[in-house]
Amino acid sequence: MRRVAPALAVFFVWAAPAHAAPVVNAQASTTLGAAPLTVTLAASGDAATYHWDLGDGSVADGPVVQHEYGPGRFTATVTATDSGGATAQASVVITSARLTLTGPKVGTYARRARLRGRMVPALRGAPIMLYAGDAAVRMTRLDKKGRFAVRVRQGAPTTYSARYEMVPSNAVAVALRPALDVAVPRAGTIGRPLVVRAVLRPRSSGTLHVRVWRSGHELAAKDYGGRATVHLSASRVASYVVRITVTPTGAFAARQKTVRTSVILPYLGLGARGPSVRALERRLSQLHYLLRGVDSFFAYDTADAVLAFQKVNGLTRTGRVTPYVWRRLQVAHTTRPRYRHAHHIEVDKGRQVLFEVDHGRVTRIVHVSTGATGNTPIGRWHIYSKVPGTLSDGMFDSNFFLRGFAIHGYPSVPSYPASHGCVRTPNWAAPILFASSYYGESIYIYY
Repeated sequence: MRRVAPALAVFFVWAAPAHAAPVVNAQASTTLGAAPLTVTLAASGDAATYHWDLGDGSVADGPVVQHEYGPGRFTATVTATDSGGATAQASVVITSARLTLTGPKVGTYARRARLRGRMVPALRGAPIMLYAGDAAVRMTRLDKKGRFAVRVRQGAPTTYSARYEMVPSNAVAVALRPALDVAVPRAGTIGRPLVVRAVLRPRSSGTLHVRVWRSGHELAAKDYGGRATVHLSASRVASYVVRITVTPTGAFAARQKTVRTSVILPYLGLGARGPSVRALERRLSQLHYLLRGVDSFFAYDTADAVLAFQKVNGLTRTGRVTPYVWRRLQVAHTTRPRYRHAHHIEVDKGRQVLFEVDHGRVTRIVHVSTGATGNTPIGRWHIYSKVPGTLSDGMFDSNFFLRGFAIHGYPSVPSYPASHGCVRTPNWAAPILFASSYYGESIYIYY
């Protein structure tokens, strides 16, 4: 008998598909603009509800929302939810920029003006274009703090602004004064021409009005065009003040410059008096060479100060003033000390001068004479005894720094080493140095 196999039962199971997330897109009416920036945000898709996180701490609901942003960079995110509770998100970045520009109120023709600016948010490396009126003149980039700086050479009065893409800055109006070049000698000598020259640039920017005072008395004023040549009398010793005023034309700004010069004697020595001596003493005092005062009288203190200047600058040691000494005085600078400690004294045996130094700056320079045999001890010493008045051997107001060695006044202080080993200073200078020094003060002696 034939056997029949049993029938096979087949079952099909259908799995319900997972609920798909909603589709959502986010758009903004603008993504970049000047702060405060009003933006319309729109969400599209198949969701039932839309919730917005606007990126600056604010929230809103709905497919279309409008929001005003302050300065900054923000990410607006919309969360879409369908009827089944599934969600999806979309974002858009908004840049609300505040660009500011600052600059000088007045500039000078043909010179560079510095303009500075800042943008919030700080987009490092973002290009910033500077405009003069409607013309682009310079491109720069923001640093990591959102700052920028630009130098521009000015040729005409104008208004500057900056721009980042479509974001403008405020306008900065810079007035322009003409360039005024004045050539004047610092001093002239009797009988030689003394001329002041002034040139206005550009020539069409105004006219020059010149006033002159000679030794305090005003002379006749005079008007010029864009160039002035003023001849000053050099028939006698005098001091001049020359004031040049620009009367501007057009959009240029006014300006003024005052210069000074003098007529001096070419040769000065002991016994000389007058304005030329005063000019000499003022210049020596400016360079910190010790004097009793600026008194217009060429006495021993003036001669000693001139001698100290000649020593420091490698000139012939005469104590008298010649035209060459005048020229060297005009270009000289204050001497720098070797050491920059607190208050101390330095003695340069090579140049035979003493420097009083206070916190790295020379405050007094004095002509001295050290040991004739070179026995003034080199090194760093300290004042251990101060003896006022005159000792039996003629030492005056003595600051002792090693055994019998001292810095002291003496009636004779030649321009070369001549002492027994001490540091001689002129008697008139000794009380000044004695009063300004103290016990324990450092004294450096070197070549």
